[in-house]
Amino acid sequence: MTIHKAVIPAAGLGTRFLPATKSTPKEMLPVVDKPAIQYVVEEAVSAGLDDVLMITGRSKRTLADHFDAAPELEAALEKKGDLERLAAVRASTDLADVHYVRQGQPKGLGHAVLCAKHHVGDQSFAVLLGDDLIDSRDPLLPAMIALQERTGGSVIALLEVDPDQIHLYGCAAVAPVPDGDGTQYREVRVTGLVEKPARAEAPSNLAVIGRYVLHPAVFEVLEHTAPGRHDEIQLTDALATLATMAPEDGGGVYGVVFTGRRYDTGDRLDYLKAVVRIAADREDLGPEFRSWLAEFVPTLRS
Repeated sequence: MTIHKAVIPAAGLGTRFLPATKSTPKEMLPVVDKPAIQYVVEEAVSAGLDDVLMITGRSKRTLADHFDAAPELEAALEKKGDLERLAAVRASTDLADVHYVRQGQPKGLGHAVLCAKHHVGDQSFAVLLGDDLIDSRDPLLPAMIALQERTGGSVIALLEVDPDQIHLYGCAAVAPVPDGDGTQYREVRVTGLVEKPARAEAPSNLAVIGRYVLHPAVFEVLEHTAPGRHDEIQLTDALATLATMAPEDGGGVYGVVFTGRRYDTGDRLDYLKAVVRIAADREDLGPEFRSWLAEFVPTLRS
């Protein structure tokens, strides 16, 4: 069955960006001139996922507003003849069939995914985290979907990181996939997962990043997964269980090792880096912005 549903957890409190996120969801913080959440939805749509469920919480109404029509604004832009901005406003409205469900309380990523059970049903589906923006020039989801359809299990995105940084991520123990189909990214079989291990206890330097393609068996596993780190239901713990299960029961976890461009907007410093990198690559802003950077950066050394 072709995968066409995407789940985007967006119920977090965004405490690392306070006070900006006191009244504005972190997913709505602009990355140049689009909120981060729009990049994520665009990525899902470009991979053929046209049914999007956002897991939201209190004070997240602006997420729904952003993907809704804005008749007064559109009428004003149309009256002014500002067709370029009118198209930009309408682009988010026409992207996908977007649905919303509230998590209620932020009880962890695993609990957020479990909130999607009734919408997803018995279909495999993708999960995209808004903290990780994947450059559209280096598509990742199509490779993950292809691997899931070939293996029938679940697939996670992995990234090689400096071993000193592995304690910031979920970490995968892996084995080779002998029958990989030769796509641009290396494929592995996941034999174990550890949430944010110390360097000495990490089974590899392969970090789990925010893209998943999951078999619906994950829901039953999550329902029986006890709270783990920070007293939250961890998706990593459920995936570790899936890795030990038989394929006929929806078990088996595989990984795609991503080597493309990725922008981390999870904390303030990395968010600033993401804005600079994306702006510098823009056709409309890039040339002038890069010229300014070339003049500005040397002044930082004085």
